[in-house]
Amino acid sequence: MSRTYQVRTYGCQMNVHDSERLSGLLEESGYTQVSEGQTPDLIVFNTCAVRENADNRLYGNLGHLRPLKVANPDLQIAVGGCLAQKDKSLIVDKAPWVDVVFGTHNLGSLPDLLDRARVRHEAQVEILQQLDEFPSNLPTRRESAFSGWVAISVGCNNTCTFCIVPSLRGKEEDRSPHEILSEVQALVDDGVIEVTLLGQNVNAYRYGGRHGFADLLRACGDIDGLHRVRFTSPHPRDFTDDVIEAMAQTPNVMHQLHMPLQSGSDDVLKRMRRSYRGQRFLGILDRVRTAMPDAAITTDIIVGFPGETEQDFQDTLEVVRRARFAGAFTFQYSPRPGTPAATYPDQVPKAVVQERYERLVTLVDDIAWEENKRLVGQEVEVLTSVGEGRKDQATHRKTGRARDGRLVHFLDIDDRARPGDLVSTRVTYAAPHHLVADSEAIEVTTTSGGDAQHRDPTPATDQVMLGLPTVRSI
Repeated sequence: MSRTYQVRTYGCQMNVHDSERLSGLLEESGYTQVSEGQTPDLIVFNTCAVRENADNRLYGNLGHLRPLKVANPDLQIAVGGCLAQKDKSLIVDKAPWVDVVFGTHNLGSLPDLLDRARVRHEAQVEILQQLDEFPSNLPTRRESAFSGWVAISVGCNNTCTFCIVPSLRGKEEDRSPHEILSEVQALVDDGVIEVTLLGQNVNAYRYGGRHGFADLLRACGDIDGLHRVRFTSPHPRDFTDDVIEAMAQTPNVMHQLHMPLQSGSDDVLKRMRRSYRGQRFLGILDRVRTAMPDAAITTDIIVGFPGETEQDFQDTLEVVRRARFAGAFTFQYSPRPGTPAATYPDQVPKAVVQERYERLVTLVDDIAWEENKRLVGQEVEVLTSVGEGRKDQATHRKTGRARDGRLVHFLDIDDRARPGDLVSTRVTYAAPHHLVADSEAIEVTTTSGGDAQHRDPTPATDQVMLGLPTVRSI
């Protein structure tokens, strides 16, 4: 009987991608994913180290597992990812019931480390300082049949004073365009219609000094059957006009941009060692919106960086007002050991950080709501999410993402839209974090292999009366 496993993922999209690779490795080695409600034989934590609460979350969860390990010594626990790369054997010192610790550079060694730990009856800690094998070359178990991640690079060459990632992920290493496009094509051949290109600073990609990120985006536009291309996360330093042109001119590249601001204060940005200032950031957004007026732009913002004054914070609020973000991930500064900012004087008191954070969140939500209201009455194309089912039996809604990345709850009375279908509908209501489309159908057709056909024999006029969305199967 095969052993069962569960992978618990913390952190960024790169970690989500890595976790799919870890699952693929385990299944290739004979493991099966645990059934709902069952206790697995193996629990793998794929960790993050960006903020302090990631540490607390891991060690808290490991503590909860100790009684299970005592009751069942055959249970194996493995810890990987950025926190493992940072803490190394300290994890086993704090939680001796952990069997395996592996880092960001040796995902592929997990099955062997588990076997060794089982045979030797002792913890195996293996942390490499250089990449052993590019994660995308490993087997995968995708969570979605129609959407996939493609890593174009690993590592980071920046030296932001608050960030520990470069010391954990290493210097940037780019894959060849041939490898990337071959992987994208293989995903499309397997039924994927949406890919997200991943990198720590994705638009810094420049393989061999000749092939830039804009070229890669345009090449993705030549792949038949690939309907949506997204990418995350770019850095303002490398966000050049040729990338904007490629986004605007390549039909399957979505007009969605997540670009971290971190702070709107030039003084704070300087101390963060970010290579841009507020006006340059806003200038990039202006050029993006000139080329793509419908672009949805989101960001990351840190509140309470050491030395941040009330005026610095007001500068951030002003940039947020002018940027008109569709949403933002907002964080309270967390000192990370080993980063320059952790030793800076003038650490901002927790109460001050909390109060500023609450003001920022209120402003971000108000602006996002105003921006969403502008979409009421507009037609949107929604990619139905996997595993969502009906959001609410009473309202007959399902959930998906619009082309610009916004979350949409849409009407599907007859339960026709399946995960991976493209649904055309019209927005009827806007909230700060989602849209609702309880509208009548515009057209009810399906697309399969390029042939348009009706999925339901009901005449189109009757379908409009029923309020059904347009559904296209790819």
